[in-house]
Amino acid sequence: MIKNYKVIKMTQIKWVYNFDDGNSTMRNLLGGKGANLAEMTNLGLPIPSGFTITTEACVYYMENQTYPDMLNEQIIDELKIVEAKMEQELGNTDSPLLLSVRSGSRVSMPGMMDTVLNLGLNDKTVKGLAALTDNKRFALDSYRRLIQMFGTVVFSLDSEHFEDVLTEKRNEEKVKFDSEISVKGLEDVVDKFKAVFKKDTEMDFPQDPKIQLDYSIKAVFDSWNASRAITYRKIENIPDTWGTAVNVQCMAFGNMGDDSATGVTFSRSPVTGEKTLYGDFLVNAQGEDVVAGIRQTLPIAELETIMPEIYKEFVEISDGLEKHYKEMQDIEFTVQKGKLYILQTRNGKRTGAAGVKAAYDMVGEGLIDKEAAILRITPGDIENILFPRISWHTPQKKVEIDSKIIPVETIGKGLAASPGAATGKVVFDSDETVALASEGESIILVRHETTPEDVHGMYASRGVVTATGGLTSHAAVVARQMGRPCIVDTDSQSIMRVDIKNKTIRSGDVIIREGDFITMDGFSGKIYKGELPTEKLSELPSELSKILNWADSFAKLEVRANADSPIDNKRAFEYGAIGVGLCRTEHMFFDEGRLPIMQKMILADNKEERISFLNILFEFQEEDFYEIFKSAEGKPITIRLIDPPLHEFLPKEIDLVTEMFEMRLEAKDELSEAQQKELQTKERLLVRVQEINEMNPMLGIRGCRLGILFPEIVEMQAKAIFTAAARCENKGYDVHPEVMVPLVGFENEFLAVRKVIDRVADEVFSDTGIIVDYLVGTMIEVPRAALTAGEIASGDKGAEFFSFGTNDLHQMTLAFSRDDAGKFIAHYLENKIMDSDPFETIDQAGTGKLMQLAVKEGREAKPGIKIGICGEQGGDPASIDFCHRLGLDYVSCSPFRIPIARLAAAQIALKDK
Repeated sequence: MIKNYKVIKMTQIKWVYNFDDGNSTMRNLLGGKGANLAEMTNLGLPIPSGFTITTEACVYYMENQTYPDMLNEQIIDELKIVEAKMEQELGNTDSPLLLSVRSGSRVSMPGMMDTVLNLGLNDKTVKGLAALTDNKRFALDSYRRLIQMFGTVVFSLDSEHFEDVLTEKRNEEKVKFDSEISVKGLEDVVDKFKAVFKKDTEMDFPQDPKIQLDYSIKAVFDSWNASRAITYRKIENIPDTWGTAVNVQCMAFGNMGDDSATGVTFSRSPVTGEKTLYGDFLVNAQGEDVVAGIRQTLPIAELETIMPEIYKEFVEISDGLEKHYKEMQDIEFTVQKGKLYILQTRNGKRTGAAGVKAAYDMVGEGLIDKEAAILRITPGDIENILFPRISWHTPQKKVEIDSKIIPVETIGKGLAASPGAATGKVVFDSDETVALASEGESIILVRHETTPEDVHGMYASRGVVTATGGLTSHAAVVARQMGRPCIVDTDSQSIMRVDIKNKTIRSGDVIIREGDFITMDGFSGKIYKGELPTEKLSELPSELSKILNWADSFAKLEVRANADSPIDNKRAFEYGAIGVGLCRTEHMFFDEGRLPIMQKMILADNKEERISFLNILFEFQEEDFYEIFKSAEGKPITIRLIDPPLHEFLPKEIDLVTEMFEMRLEAKDELSEAQQKELQTKERLLVRVQEINEMNPMLGIRGCRLGILFPEIVEMQAKAIFTAAARCENKGYDVHPEVMVPLVGFENEFLAVRKVIDRVADEVFSDTGIIVDYLVGTMIEVPRAALTAGEIASGDKGAEFFSFGTNDLHQMTLAFSRDDAGKFIAHYLENKIMDSDPFETIDQAGTGKLMQLAVKEGREAKPGIKIGICGEQGGDPASIDFCHRLGLDYVSCSPFRIPIARLAAAQIALKDK
């Protein structure tokens, strides 16, 4: 609540401010538009006179559905001041004052709320305006506009009823534009518009201008709660309690003839950020004509030819406003009978690329400093730059293909889990995706949900769509890591249905079969039929790279990458990562050539047999780590020992039973020797699968527990790490391995695994004659580890670094499954049970307290301990803010989120300063 109106006497509250009385610091009270109009008035710019009714008045009106006391009186007082300045009077038949009534929220909500223009015209004042201007056509044109706008805005009449009248008149007079309708024709249009108004409202069009004003102010207040405005506020996280100001301003007329015009122009290109005027205008028109697209607009550059003195003045004003506000400006203007008026200025909405270039250039121009440039850029700007997007001809409606404008058909919608756009053939199987991609096909992998067994298919695909899952499901997390667009949960979000068995997607009457093209938009979550054009940047724009380098000099948090391969490393380091904070070794075993060996190792009946298969896997692992260390170029690499639930590497029990049944059915009890041997193998496999089956495998034999039960697995991985490191050092590469022990909950778990790691390291260094410095630490992902962090870090053999695995830490702390929580988290958020999704942003009040305790205890036990975060929240700006306040050393995130993390780390440090 802004104020307690029951306590404050209404006579003490100033509800209305003349433009002369306000300034840009009063944005919360006057709204963005009102504050800027007041500021420009104080700067001496040509602003039509007016006044602003405050946001507080709107809040009162929304709560009570009536004006607060004294508002009417204050409106009348300010109106008299405007009338005196203009030497015109509202309702005067000889010298009528005409007004515009516009909304103005604290932040720009373009097109979301209502406007009424030409207010004050009636059957008598229209004649006075015609005589005053010696332009009957202009007066009638303004009157018909008022009747239509007043009807649609104030009384929600169907605009088509008015448009039908205009269309009929244009056809009758055989003209193309409304501006070409004759005076006699406009007289007829006005009469018919009044008839439409009376028919649809059962009342005459109001002839009293003060009644028109009252209706219009209330209509603007009411538009704050229009459905489109509510939807926009939800998307942009604008509080419902802010309300909108109302700006009542003298009309400036761009429709008074060929020496009049109206337009909207940016002080720089909102597409590229180039320092050049960008916009369009119309001669002999009003503002809505430019927006409606009824007439072909002219580029702003042509104003220099048509009205050279006006253009020169406008350029000076545009430059002056940009220097004053130190930001790209979006300026509305009108030229009335050869005189320029500025109707509005605001910070221009622009693409990410434009925002970055403009900020960089403004530093060079001396308008802003480096700190301001860093603070100005948003994470959305960087996302907008980095990921491919659909090449829209008309946003969300049409694309241009082979010089033809093609309409787009939407078949479904889901949660936009990973940004970017992709087009390709639908494939429902990961192996098939790999096969087709290897032949050069562009594939969209569509699954009911993904598992680690789909990683190869996800990597080979251009994008991933799943019927279920949330924003931090496997598909979402891995797709973001890979830089693939991903849309999840289409079943709940739309009528689209994925049928894996029959290899189809159904959406109403539309059926998409395997091999058909679809296009997915990871920015909006929408899925389209057919192959739409996409575009992307191959590297960071130079301006962004330079700004991020500035950012690094201010940030206290370093940024690392979650990367599992040399390719991921290369991308991460190009984006500015100072090392790898999480290399997940389990992802290395799902390769087609390794998975069978991994399965045999898991199914081995004894240690000797298990070691024989581990020796084979060692050859793969040592080469993996060698290439990873080489690609690191001296940067630290944190390698997490294998951490999968074992069942993820094995066939499903139901699949084995089905295969065995089908073999017997097909052979009809006459199995060949080869079939009998295969059946026996499957039977043994089934027994083993049943033996290791766990009711809750995510809390079963995984992480350090696997290494403690089977230390030979730790031995193999440690030997591979240190052999590769020694090999690199021998070839002149600088290597800094950090071995991470996963899922530790007890000090003795860590010590048991570290003992094996250190023993193997000593053996390798002794055999090779090369000693490599290394660290051994743990991932804090079990609540008990956070509570006993001091014990885990204590002593010479205690953990030398902590890395918070916030995905699992949230799961165990909240008792939420991140794969299943999507079914209720949306409901929780909608009903304010939670403020944010804990799998996107750290739950500071709960999980955050565990992290805080772990940092405190860890640093007390080992003052020099390095502490970071490698969960998916490591790329979230709000979480980075929290990590900064915790005093962490680094955050680690997927390669494609590194630029955002670098920016966020600097912004937080600057704001903190």
